[in-house]
Amino acid sequence: MNSRHSHLTDWGLSHVSIEPQYTILDVGCGGGRTVSKLTEAATQGKVYGIDYSEASVAMSEKTNARFIDMQRVEIRQASVSQLPFDDGSFDLVTAVETHFWWPDLPAGVSEIYRVLKPGGMLVVIAEVYKGANTTVARVIEQRAPRIGMKLLDPEEHRALFADAGFSEIQIIEEHAKGWICAMGRKPNMKA
Repeated sequence: MNSRHSHLTDWGLSHVSIEPQYTILDVGCGGGRTVSKLTEAATQGKVYGIDYSEASVAMSEKTNARFIDMQRVEIRQASVSQLPFDDGSFDLVTAVETHFWWPDLPAGVSEIYRVLKPGGMLVVIAEVYKGANTTVARVIEQRAPRIGMKLLDPEEHRALFADAGFSEIQIIEEHAKGWICAMGRKPNMKA
């Protein structure tokens, strides 16, 4: 999964400005390649990765061993439903090829909102979405209910973010490939 999602991840992250000092969380970190990319971008920050799978956590730790030794990366086994972080911990949260598997998608997005700092951003990147006009997307959309995937169309992504409280919501589609990048910012609190 590290190499298969690399171009998708690069495309999605190209829409985000990552500051050197950012504290970042990658939800559903899988094999850890996105964690590596984020660590290379946040050169003075720290990146956390979580995954529900023990095997994925082990692989992500192996992939990021050098950064872990430098105390720039930390990988934990956890669920998006109960993130083991304090409120307002992260400047950026990413979720690549994972949100359609979450057991309760609105609750997961709300939990991410909780751990974001005011002004922080959530970026969801996926290589398939409901209504995408590619052969792969049409096949997956037909099979999604049977395999437990919850695919959303662009407007459902927008509503998901809005319902959780996000502002500055952007939905970017790569029509030729059937990719989607949904982004939203946690509003800054007024004094």
